[in-house]
Amino acid sequence: MRRSGPIRLVLGAGAVALAVLGTTLGTAGAVSSESRPLGEIRGADVGPVIRGEYIVVLKKKRPEAGSGISTAEDVRSRARGLAGRYDGSLRRTYSAALQGFSVRMTEAKARRLAADPAVAYVEPDRVEYGDDVQTDPVWGLDRVDQRDLPLDKRYEYTRTAGNVTAYVVDSGVRIGHQDFEGRASYGYNFVDDNTTASDCHGHGTHVAGTIGGRAHGVAKKVRIVAVKVLNCQNSGTTANVLAGYDWVVRNAKRPAVANVSIGGSPAAAKDAGVRAMVQAGITVAVSAGNKDTDACTQSPAREPSVITVAATARDDRRSTFSNHGSCVDVFAPGTSIVSTGHGSNTATATMSGTSMATPHVTAVAALHLAGDPGATPAKVTDALLGAASRGKVTGPGAGSPNRLVYSGF
Repeated sequence: MRRSGPIRLVLGAGAVALAVLGTTLGTAGAVSSESRPLGEIRGADVGPVIRGEYIVVLKKKRPEAGSGISTAEDVRSRARGLAGRYDGSLRRTYSAALQGFSVRMTEAKARRLAADPAVAYVEPDRVEYGDDVQTDPVWGLDRVDQRDLPLDKRYEYTRTAGNVTAYVVDSGVRIGHQDFEGRASYGYNFVDDNTTASDCHGHGTHVAGTIGGRAHGVAKKVRIVAVKVLNCQNSGTTANVLAGYDWVVRNAKRPAVANVSIGGSPAAAKDAGVRAMVQAGITVAVSAGNKDTDACTQSPAREPSVITVAATARDDRRSTFSNHGSCVDVFAPGTSIVSTGHGSNTATATMSGTSMATPHVTAVAALHLAGDPGATPAKVTDALLGAASRGKVTGPGAGSPNRLVYSGF
């Protein structure tokens, strides 16, 4: 959940999920009066932000009955109008995960936009990071299928989740890797605005391998769809992450799970985005973060509707980097995890992080859906948490539930 300085948004052709708009709207009708009221930019004082870039969430509204206008068209129209009125450059619009848009404008204009009666709130755009910590040695799937240590060097399973689709919102996936056996496909690439969601970092491929790789995966036949929102440095903007959520809500084939091994500063729009996926019937697991601090200070880890995952080491101790606290739902293996690598179609890689813990839980959720395809996210979550091994984690951290994911339910 680390952040860095401003990065440039690269915009290209539009996607099914949302409109990508790179043109600066004309100044006709733009705000010039300094007498308009000023609103609040939420979270502007929390952590680094991308200067001059904002996420605008609109008050929800349905198009008039019989108008023939879709929600997406209505949001685009409202977004264009507001961006033009307040002299902004419209970037992306969102109509499924939330109703809103991203925009480039000055802080003064953004504050006036925040006071507009059509706007629910405005937040600064930020840089988002995958929650990985690169290290080396080895362990694997062995822990999740047994209640107690020592490891028995076996992974036993009765389901493979071939009827479930897992959406990996991350840095892309090397879909040709032999571990995926042709079950991985591209969704959309919001970094480069095209349909090739390849992985130039490795984070997303590693996560996908733990979810559904033949050798490295918990759910060995699950279908994997790559939704790329992080770049080659494993970072990306909040605007692109929200676009990824929006795409999943619009395009998900159910039964479905989504893995979000991404996090950062608290932000209502990020929480709303993952909540919308859950409301759309998709079970979502998110990483708790790697700052050894309270997960309730991070988004989307603090969102109650998702499954927030903290990390353990091979000896069942909480990983030294793992966040903790009452917003954590469950622990899973996250230190020195071996999975698929992005360097070649046979590569492996070892990584550590709550990013590596989360896909274990995503995959266990997929296993539950394999046996109960109509289960709601709430039912899947209750089953997963109810089956977890209790009291196994050493030093879980103040307020953390002492639950370790278990795949044998």
